[in-house]
Amino acid sequence: MQVIHRRCAGLDVHKQTVVACVRIARDREAAQHVQTFATTTTGLLALADWLASHDVAVVGMEATGVYWKPVWHVLEGHFELVLANAAHVKNVPGRKTDVSDAMWLADLLAHGLIRASFVPPQAVQELRTLTRTRKQFVRERSSHVQRIEKVLEDANLKISVLLSDIVGKSGRAVLDAIIAGHDDPAYLASCISVRVKARRAELIEALRGCITPHHRFMLKLHLSHIDALNTAITNIEKEVGLGLEPFRESAEHLTTMPGLSAVSASVLIAEIGVDMSRFKTAGHLISWAGLCPRNDESAGKRRSTRLRHGGNWLKTTLVQAAWAAVRVKGGYLQAQFHRLRARRGAKKAILAIAASMLAAAWHMLRNQTDWHDLGANHFDRADRTKTVNRLLARLRQLGINAEVVPV
Repeated sequence: MQVIHRRCAGLDVHKQTVVACVRIARDREAAQHVQTFATTTTGLLALADWLASHDVAVVGMEATGVYWKPVWHVLEGHFELVLANAAHVKNVPGRKTDVSDAMWLADLLAHGLIRASFVPPQAVQELRTLTRTRKQFVRERSSHVQRIEKVLEDANLKISVLLSDIVGKSGRAVLDAIIAGHDDPAYLASCISVRVKARRAELIEALRGCITPHHRFMLKLHLSHIDALNTAITNIEKEVGLGLEPFRESAEHLTTMPGLSAVSASVLIAEIGVDMSRFKTAGHLISWAGLCPRNDESAGKRRSTRLRHGGNWLKTTLVQAAWAAVRVKGGYLQAQFHRLRARRGAKKAILAIAASMLAAAWHMLRNQTDWHDLGANHFDRADRTKTVNRLLARLRQLGINAEVVPV
């Protein structure tokens, strides 16, 4: 087999150690040198010096949790680095050790059999960490709101029936009053804004329950967590704004797309970056994001077209944006959704809309342009043109020349 990299190295990265194997190709067989290093900064610098002493040009490693990141940061700029998906470089079963894993990676890398994973620049990595942390905190806040609703139900307080947001302005006033020791339904009802549509008698009846000290303690506990999370989310959003500053123009282009808010645009940039040269086509980006139906075919039979797992940070954001986009009347995305939903159902249709939005984002980032809506009648125009061309071709096959005259 042809050797692509004559001097390369494979790294098997763990939490405390890194097993490195240097592979040097010779005329008949390859020489391999194996050594183990600590994952401390001193150990990683020693690893870099050891690789440089063997004139290594390319270094490959698996994406093992977060343990590969310190190794990558130390070696970046000194060697050509290749990050491999662990599922794509599995070793022979039954012969798995740290040394054999490093040697296996070195062999695959030498023959050019490792497909490099996408590793964004440092600024995008930091932005990605912020947006993912923000999303985790938002989910935690939602969990605490649900727990508060359970506590209220346990006390037989039907606040969630009357208020859409139990931690909104009116809901929070009621909760603070309960924690302060008030349990009179009339007083609790007076804390609710007059803009709430429910009648006062309904409010008093809904707030008539059995409140115990345990309920007050649990409400205070969950509200304190929500306040802390709100503060943390606000601070993170400020940092996201600062981290997004170098990509401000690209973010503004993305927000012209229907359904894509400023928050969604920041997540999109944090996940895929702004340099689209990493993805050859929009189809490559869609496949990388896990929005492309997989090709599982055997003996002429297609067994499954389900989407692969993974890429949930980007996928969930795009699906949420797609649901918002299909509500924009008179747009191309809404027309595409209704067209697909009739044949494939709403779930598959919304995934197709998410894929279309990601393809559009690829073109917008590549060309630095705003969203151009094709219009709701795009498919009517396209179908009409296809039908006319098909019929004209059929007439020519029959020896008839026809001319199209619009009515």
